[in-house]
Amino acid sequence: MKSLPTSTLFITIVVALGGFVFGFDASVIAGTVNFITQEFDLSPWQQGMVVSAPTLGALIAMFFAGAVSDQYGRKQTLLFVSLLYVVSAIFSALATSFEMLLTARFVGGLAFCSLMIAPMYIAEISSAQHRGKLVSVNQFNIVLGLSASYFTNYGLLTLSQSDAPWVVQLMIDSDVWRWMLALEIIPALLWFILLFGIPESPRWLSTKGRFDEAKLNLARLHYADVDSELDSIKATLSETTLSLGKRIQGLWSSRLRWPIVIGLVIGIVQQLTGINVIFFYAPTIFEQSGVGTDASFIQAIGVGVINVIFTIVAMFAIDRFGRRPLLLIGLSGILVSMVVCAYGFYQAEYYLDVVALHTISQETSLAAAQLMPILDVVYYSDVEFKSALITLLGNSDFQTFQGVLLQQGTHLNATLILVAILSFVAFFAMSLGPVMWVLFAEIFPTEYRGVAISFVTVFNSLCSFLMQFLFPWELATFGAGFTFLTYAIFALIGLIFVSKYLPETKGKSLEQIQADFLAR
Repeated sequence: MKSLPTSTLFITIVVALGGFVFGFDASVIAGTVNFITQEFDLSPWQQGMVVSAPTLGALIAMFFAGAVSDQYGRKQTLLFVSLLYVVSAIFSALATSFEMLLTARFVGGLAFCSLMIAPMYIAEISSAQHRGKLVSVNQFNIVLGLSASYFTNYGLLTLSQSDAPWVVQLMIDSDVWRWMLALEIIPALLWFILLFGIPESPRWLSTKGRFDEAKLNLARLHYADVDSELDSIKATLSETTLSLGKRIQGLWSSRLRWPIVIGLVIGIVQQLTGINVIFFYAPTIFEQSGVGTDASFIQAIGVGVINVIFTIVAMFAIDRFGRRPLLLIGLSGILVSMVVCAYGFYQAEYYLDVVALHTISQETSLAAAQLMPILDVVYYSDVEFKSALITLLGNSDFQTFQGVLLQQGTHLNATLILVAILSFVAFFAMSLGPVMWVLFAEIFPTEYRGVAISFVTVFNSLCSFLMQFLFPWELATFGAGFTFLTYAIFALIGLIFVSKYLPETKGKSLEQIQADFLAR
């Protein structure tokens, strides 16, 4: 295998920094949910909207991102979305109302289309031998951003409990959630500045007939035979430049039918297995197992660390073993993990004994007498237990003290739940996480790549939005066990599809993959 040019690696790292910003933006909300709920007195539906608003923005942006990047270039599109991240972070931290926070996070979601533009750009500048691992750098940065947000959230939470004068002066003690959101400004601004130094994609330049510029950029990327590479790119292009309407119409042609089907199924399954619910609600989920608020933040850090480790595994394995084997192993592991997680919650019992009531009265402003009507009453459903607490205390007090109440009243194998969720994250990180974006960047012809990735990513984003938006309601209505069982069912569907229909693309140039699909 040819060595990886340093310039290509550096450009990839710069572009993939957007993945870090996305990961941080998307998951930092996990640590702020309870604080924001108390600050603005949110209902479960409003809670779901705050968490899922960026994905709704992404859903809208995905409709246009491919066409915009095809028209104005990958670089210019990335510059614009990086600026949106900066604006969103500033106004999220300064939000004075639910509506302002919702709008600011929606604007940030418009920038989530970087998820499709960055892998597409990286795939277009990479050689076949290194494309898998280089596209996976973006996914690696996403999980780094996810992990960084868990660490900073826990650090700020710990800091907010300090009585140091400067903590009080900076209002970290009273407005810790604002600081959690504000930290995103730093990487977002850095990304915006660094993007000015990257070249435009040679393959995009070729679609515009700017072959001299494409040749210069291929040389900058240290391709061994620039003329041969450029000739290969030219051979796949139409003699005339296709209009946007023609490219959209082409999505339904026989040439693209099979790549579109693969993209849709993989994109939908990736979200319906529940990954963004785990990432964006990690502390909330761990709180359901009764470990307490502080411990739930620590366990969320474990999610981030496991995610990083197994994304690295995927980066080294994807070009060695291929896309298909990683998906088969990953989906099998996700299926088992979610079944185990559902089993753990279904086996739970919920009750408050005398010791629990005493602890609650010591750690909160609640009086033990308020909870006496359910003393030693055993519930076999988290939904029934929480409903009983809300009836006795009211929704406001329940939301304020939920961590302590669940910690004292939940009796299950919390270790089993933790292991199942961490296993799920590990299997996802080595398969669906990076492999989906690699496949999206590979399976579509150059001229259709922008609109085709937009099309399948819209459905991916729609599923992500629905999962995040509905989770608080689903958890409150059906309980944790049922919720995780549905994720296992979708993993099974994905496993069957991949085993029967997904071809291998490892080690092939983008032009070779295009020819293979056309022959098929």
